[in-house]
Amino acid sequence: QVHLVESGGGSVQAGGSLRLSCAASGYIGIRLCMGWFRQAPGMEREKVAQIDGGGSISYADSVKGRFTISRENAKNTVYLQMNSLKPEDTAMYYCATGGPWNCPREFNSFGQGTQVTVSS
Repeated sequence: QVHLVESGGGSVQAGGSLRLSCAASGYIGIRLCMGWFRQAPGMEREKVAQIDGGGSISYADSVKGRFTISRENAKNTVYLQMNSLKPEDTAMYYCATGGPWNCPREFNSFGQGTQVTVSS
């Protein structure tokens, strides 16, 4: 069972930046597909970005050019650098894994989340 712990959320003014981190534990060996999701009150959960075991990356259109996902395999950690933040980026952000290497349509394990609040 993979255990995921997010950190780095907080409050920032529009135009500011935050970097989220996700530390993964409880597995050995092959690189996991990792993703960042977010959910605002009253809204459906949205996948923001994902990175597979080989390093292939994709982003939601709403964050392209502003957010960057990366991974540090030696530390079993995935990051989400968020720049030019907008009030509509306000949400609970969750780290997730889709299993080993390739990213599936549905992710199967989520962290507890970290809150990001962007004020105008």
